[in-house]
Amino acid sequence: MGVISRKLFPACVNMCVCCPALRSRSRQPVKRYKKLLAEIFPKSPGDSPNERKIAKLCEYAAKNPLRIPKIAKYLEERCYKELRLDHIHLVTVITEVYSKLICMCKEQMAYFAVNLMNVSIELLDDAKRDTVQIIGCHTLVRFIYSQVDGTYTYNLENLVQKLCMLARKPEEEDEKTRLRAASLQCLSAMIWFMTEFSHIFADFDEIVHVILSNYEPNTNTGQDDDRGEAHHNWVDEVVRCEGKGAMNETDSSYVTVKPRTEKKDPSLLTREEAETPKIWAQICIQRMVELAKESTTMRRILDPMFVYFDTNKQWVPPHGLGLLVLSDMAYFVENPENKQLILASVVHHLDHKNVVHDPELKSFVIQTTTALARQVRSEIALKDIGYVSDLCRHLRKSLQATVESVREHELLNSLLQSSIEDCLLEIAKGIADSRPLFDVMSTTLENLPANSIVARATTGSMIILAHMIVVASVSTNAQQVFPEVLLLQLIKLMLHPDVEIRLSGHQIFSVLLIPNSNHLRRDVSNHTRRWSSDSASVFAMVTSLLNKLQREKDGSGVEKSEVSIQVEKENADAERKNVWGHKKSPNFQKISSITAGEIALSNAESSVMKFSEDQITQLLSTFWIQANLPDNTLQNVEALAYSFCLTLISLRLRNPNDNLVVRIFQLPLSLLKTSLDHINGTLCPAHQRSLLTLSTSMLMFAAKMYQISDIADVLKPLLKSDVDNYLGISDDFQVYVKPEADVKEYSSDRDNKTAAALLVELQRKMSRSYATIVDILVQKLSNMTQMETAELRIQLLETFMPDDAMFGPESMLHLEQSHRVAHSKESLSFDTDFPTSSLVEDDAVSESSVSDLSRFISKSPTQSSMSHVISIRQLLESALEAAGQVAGASVSTSPLPFSAMAGQCEALGTDSRKKLSTWLLHANGDTKAADTRCSPNSNVMKILGEDEFVRAGMNSMRLPPASPFDNFLKAARYA
Repeated sequence: MGVISRKLFPACVNMCVCCPALRSRSRQPVKRYKKLLAEIFPKSPGDSPNERKIAKLCEYAAKNPLRIPKIAKYLEERCYKELRLDHIHLVTVITEVYSKLICMCKEQMAYFAVNLMNVSIELLDDAKRDTVQIIGCHTLVRFIYSQVDGTYTYNLENLVQKLCMLARKPEEEDEKTRLRAASLQCLSAMIWFMTEFSHIFADFDEIVHVILSNYEPNTNTGQDDDRGEAHHNWVDEVVRCEGKGAMNETDSSYVTVKPRTEKKDPSLLTREEAETPKIWAQICIQRMVELAKESTTMRRILDPMFVYFDTNKQWVPPHGLGLLVLSDMAYFVENPENKQLILASVVHHLDHKNVVHDPELKSFVIQTTTALARQVRSEIALKDIGYVSDLCRHLRKSLQATVESVREHELLNSLLQSSIEDCLLEIAKGIADSRPLFDVMSTTLENLPANSIVARATTGSMIILAHMIVVASVSTNAQQVFPEVLLLQLIKLMLHPDVEIRLSGHQIFSVLLIPNSNHLRRDVSNHTRRWSSDSASVFAMVTSLLNKLQREKDGSGVEKSEVSIQVEKENADAERKNVWGHKKSPNFQKISSITAGEIALSNAESSVMKFSEDQITQLLSTFWIQANLPDNTLQNVEALAYSFCLTLISLRLRNPNDNLVVRIFQLPLSLLKTSLDHINGTLCPAHQRSLLTLSTSMLMFAAKMYQISDIADVLKPLLKSDVDNYLGISDDFQVYVKPEADVKEYSSDRDNKTAAALLVELQRKMSRSYATIVDILVQKLSNMTQMETAELRIQLLETFMPDDAMFGPESMLHLEQSHRVAHSKESLSFDTDFPTSSLVEDDAVSESSVSDLSRFISKSPTQSSMSHVISIRQLLESALEAAGQVAGASVSTSPLPFSAMAGQCEALGTDSRKKLSTWLLHANGDTKAADTRCSPNSNVMKILGEDEFVRAGMNSMRLPPASPFDNFLKAARYA
């Protein structure tokens, strides 16, 4: 109009004041957004919004971004107005417009984001109408998914509490269910946001708890207990373990692998699924698994989960929420390392303050771990098994607590021990290589505590771990050599001052040596599950603890009659006292099956672990030393004979050298001489009688293994069944404690008198038989070996000497014990006095693990002559002392002439050489004197005096440390 008037009627410019051409605004474009905003709303309440006008409005906004703030402001104010008027359908139109803006104006998000957030908050705050809150959740979800950066992170974080409050609303009606689903949908979008932009909200724990509260397990009501309380499951477990009832199917259902849960795609959900809270709770778990890209993030997710399970009693399997959620997470995780991390995190949670002092809750957590271990190992091989040591530590604490527990706590500890046992078994089944488990055992035994109760419990846990390794059939490599480090720790156990710990060492040794024997599966199946905390040792506790596992493996877990249960109870004490059993026990069946031909040596080769020749020598030396210990019990003698037989079986699977074969027979011959020595000042007559039975059985078994049957014909008439009232020799030449023997009378004054008279009588009979036995061995071994008869006779008649490399005064075992304490005291400077009590306390654990081996080593016959060659350690100590003098010498700040410096160095070198030569002269002199004083036939006490005297003389001639730096070097050398 203005254009026409100016061109056609120029006079109008001066005359017509009403003409539109006179207005300046008529020259600007028309404001279309207001008209579009008015047209998007339906004219009547029943009409639908005008989708075409909404699209035009958004196109207009995209082309004119400067109009977006006004459009957003108008929509916000209109939303508030319609909410006050209760026009919900118009509020829906406004949220649709915002959704279109989000899609078409992503680059202009900053122009309307604040208004959209305000509208969403206003909708969420409308507590009277759930439909409005659902609209607000959906609007917020679309806004979150449209984010391309973290600009609005803190705005979203402020809404977490509101959404969590909405998700917690009780499920009373359909609207409430839809509201919880919408809230969880919004929380899942927030978890997606955290994953995309690597930011975890401060209230993440609250999000986790809300999600778990909506995560509904698929419970089977048909298997629910009639008592209605899940925490009563532990009673059923204990009843089953004690043999009071039948083993039902539900007791072990927690180890059944849960079927894989199908992942849910939010974009493919049906309307019914989209309105179901548990579906969105699962999607949230899926998103949290995606969030856990690193181990730190995974722990950040799992920690609040574990706390929720603790406080809400959700660990109880098989229907507990803990197992359901963690199992689904293990399926959703794609990284194998994170699968194992979930397993390790559950084990580490046992040390949490909510769990650590509750044996019942701890057992439920371990049962959940067992089910997870079975699921994970079905998919991948377990590699990171650091949590095995944690399980063994908790098992040790449980065994320790059982000793002094009351009846109620005893049942809880029994459940805990059974749960740990099952868990160790599942983990062992998932490990392809047994060496990491052997390393765990070695490390645990190396740090054996000084307290006897704790040490027994520790070795008990290692026995169970050894059984789990065996039952899981981990050690299937026919060429696998017994681990060197583990063997060293077992040797220490066999020489431990505590007789119960010695039994534990032999038990671990025997279990691992022949792992795949079928008889081993029934090794403890005849022992009762229940045990007395007053009289039973930890070793017997562990043996009875394995009953449940062996029944399951052998399929013997059937219901027992009342008569059989009563018989087991009556024989429980006898079984505990005689852990290794009588001649019909499975321990002897395992050996007899091999020696009698049921299992040929060629077939046994695939199941018996191998020993190197050095290891065989170390074991024979260990048996010799332990046999001469004065405090051996009947069970110690029985276990020693059993370990010797197993060692000999392993040796027969290879071709040992001739000297090693001779030492095998030299050992029992030397023990036989020691047992008949009536002037022996170390062993009492009762122990000598037991040593006689031991040496006789060892000699006959070794002869049987090498097909020398004449030996048994000579010894059987001499050693009748009534010679020893406590120990007997079976038909397979195995030592066993007689069931009718009164163990309390063993080694009493009356028993010693009877044994002394018996030994005097047998000494006359054995003198002639001993020569006959030697002649037979010389004749037979000369045909088997390439040694001359004269040399064979000399070696067989010599007293068995322990291996110097392992048990000598400069051996690894001896230095490990002596240097830890000596260097901790000597490493302090002489310039300052420090109390040494704290140092001794710090080394208490280390000393106990070594078990003061010098006491046992020195009590056994050793070589009467010492080497005249200086050892490497002595040479290094002398060199360190010379270096200490150089380090301690004062250094002048002014430069010295070359001649003066050379003179000082030459003087220091000459002085060191003089001291070294003087020390060597004194050492050789002491050695010669020791050779003159002692003879090769000296008994154990004489050798003890010689060994200690020579070491004292050498230490007295030792040069004192020259400087604190020298002491520091020594401490670092033997740390």
